[in-house]
Amino acid sequence: MEWEIITVIIALVGLVATVTKPIMKLTNTITQLNDTCQNLEERMEKFENHNHDSHVKIWAHNDKQDEQIAEHENRISILEERKEKHEN
Repeated sequence: MEWEIITVIIALVGLVATVTKPIMKLTNTITQLNDTCQNLEERMEKFENHNHDSHVKIWAHNDKQDEQIAEHENRISILEERKEKHEN
């Protein structure tokens, strides 16, 4: 009877050791994955903010160029009108 109890105890210890090691590795891997995801989230947020700021600058520059083009078009139209008046 004593050997049966010892055999059961050894079997339980072996089972616990067999199950515990993969669970510990899995826990460690999940922790690393969480850290990686948090880092990625922070980097993505910085990227989005930088991207937004860049787009604001690009659109402001585009608006300025649109105004300059409109002014040049107006000046060209005035010059063309003057030329037509002198030709007639």
